[in-house]
Amino acid sequence: MRRSQDGRRGYTLIELLVVIAIIAIIASLIIPMFLDALQKGKQKRTMAELRLVGGCWMAWLTDQVGSGAAGKKPRQYDLGTLTQITAEELLNSLYVSQTFFYCTEVPQLDAWGHEYEYYVNGSTLLAPQVMAIRSTGRDGVFSDLTYTLGPFVATDYDEDVLWADGMFMYYPAGAAIVNPPQSPP
Repeated sequence: MRRSQDGRRGYTLIELLVVIAIIAIIASLIIPMFLDALQKGKQKRTMAELRLVGGCWMAWLTDQVGSGAAGKKPRQYDLGTLTQITAEELLNSLYVSQTFFYCTEVPQLDAWGHEYEYYVNGSTLLAPQVMAIRSTGRDGVFSDLTYTLGPFVATDYDEDVLWADGMFMYYPAGAAIVNPPQSPP
């Protein structure tokens, strides 16, 4: 800081440029972390909604059929064996009456603003694959109808998230996955 001719103190141009450079460096470090945290929050909200609606759906299924299917998890999940339904149709089946309900609301959009897809086996509720809910992830594009089950890298926000038959079948799980867990044959 130096004094001007009339005795006032002020900052030099170099001092101001150094402060601006320091602020720019700090911002360049913080902004990417903030944007990643926003995407992670959307991913977690979507997973929470899938878990909530899926739990309501499983409770309904348990009451309708007696119990949910038990057994080992398959290696793939094929949505082509199920019938797609709307969120409104699902809500109508879950919201039985004013006094007894499973869910009062079934979300239509995930945290990124893309529509969920709901699937149900219309022929029998005792089939190996009964119900599924999926989200597109950030990119808004669904993968194929068949999923190789297991986790994916949690920071890949474009991956679909699949909840089916009482559990997550395709889901974010931590850092890079070198050897995904294999279910026994």
